[in-house]
Amino acid sequence: MKFFTLLPILFYLIFVIVGCSNPEGPEETQGFLEIIVEIPSQMDSTTAIDSVHCTVKKGGSTVWEDDLTQEGQYFTADIKLDAGSGYSVYVECYENNQKTYFGGQSGITISGGETTTVNVSLMEIEWEKTFGGSHYDCGESVQQTSDGGYIIAGNTSSYGAGDYDVYLIKTDANGNEQWSKTFGGSYSDYSRSVQQTTDGGYIIAGSTSSYGAGSYDAYLIKTDVNGNESWSKTFGGSDYDYGESVQQTSDGGYIIAGYTLSYGAGGGDVYLIKTDANGNEQWSQTFGGSNYDGGYSVQQTTDGGYIIAGTTGSYVGGIWYVYLIKTYTNGNQKWYKTFGGSDPNYGYSVQQTSDGGYIIAGWTYSYGAIGSDVYLIKTDANGNQQWHKIIGGNDNNYGNSIQQTNDGGYILAGGTCSSDTLSSDVYLIKVRVNQ
Repeated sequence: MKFFTLLPILFYLIFVIVGCSNPEGPEETQGFLEIIVEIPSQMDSTTAIDSVHCTVKKGGSTVWEDDLTQEGQYFTADIKLDAGSGYSVYVECYENNQKTYFGGQSGITISGGETTTVNVSLMEIEWEKTFGGSHYDCGESVQQTSDGGYIIAGNTSSYGAGDYDVYLIKTDANGNEQWSKTFGGSYSDYSRSVQQTTDGGYIIAGSTSSYGAGSYDAYLIKTDVNGNESWSKTFGGSDYDYGESVQQTSDGGYIIAGYTLSYGAGGGDVYLIKTDANGNEQWSQTFGGSNYDGGYSVQQTTDGGYIIAGTTGSYVGGIWYVYLIKTYTNGNQKWYKTFGGSDPNYGYSVQQTSDGGYIIAGWTYSYGAIGSDVYLIKTDANGNQQWHKIIGGNDNNYGNSIQQTNDGGYILAGGTCSSDTLSSDVYLIKVRVNQ
């Protein structure tokens, strides 16, 4: 059974807008919000800029919306609003009546009686694509492939053999579909993770109720370069077992992380499975205590072992904490750490960093503003916390994937969901680390 659900990956990026306030109020509790947007240099004087539209929100409600005023290469606005925190700004730039640039900033605090300046950087929409049919289809994992294109794993109820099937889509570098495949049987089958393998094919991890021994089993699918199934395997017992993350290992096999109710100590345990190159199980391990524990991300580390990020409810008084597990090469636990506060905390992605430590992304209800906020944790090589960051405004914000960038910072993908409108958007965050 799922205890919480990952927001589906959308096939285009939309920045977050969150926020709610009454723009009227006593004079002494108001301040000025100055918005400055610099037009990107590639938009020269011949570009037909129709408008730069701006929306300011607080708590899910729009408190100001209009076109900005152009001043040379800048578009600006000065707005009088209630003092307080939780404001956000979202900007769309239109040329020839088509949205070509967008940007935004959240977590803005307006000072009473003073001017708060927000500089919004714009990103170009290079292209956007959608895939699917007349029913529910979503993406769960994406990776750039060796030919410059992209491989997407998701789930579909529009195509395939059953209620839901694994949905694999290959595109060129411009996002044009080259082929798509479905995998599964007559019941429900889901993917969570995809990676291109060294032979040019693909490995997919997920869960299946069409095959295997139990209600759901972890599901591993290997394809050739054209997406044709080479083999598939299931793992698990008589209860519910899920695969959430897969990576090809240095020996050509695969490591899978997920969670199991068939094995382990309690009501759901982290499930780590190692296979050979043909998907045959070599060993498996479980981690956790008497309550729910789940693994959502796994990576092989430089010492040949593995690092797993997930969530545990078995330690720290039953509160859900971020769960970081380091293992040896054979999967035996080396150490574990938990992170969080007095309300639920979730870990969803981990990567070993260039200094030998680890970066974890997830979300927390313990810190930050109303609802959940992105939770970014940096540890040393032994899992000891060096720092953490909370990112987000009002409503719910999630961190689902984290990668270290070439400049030593981090790129984080996740989602933001308004509790008022029940709408969700992809949330892309670049973090710069000050040494």
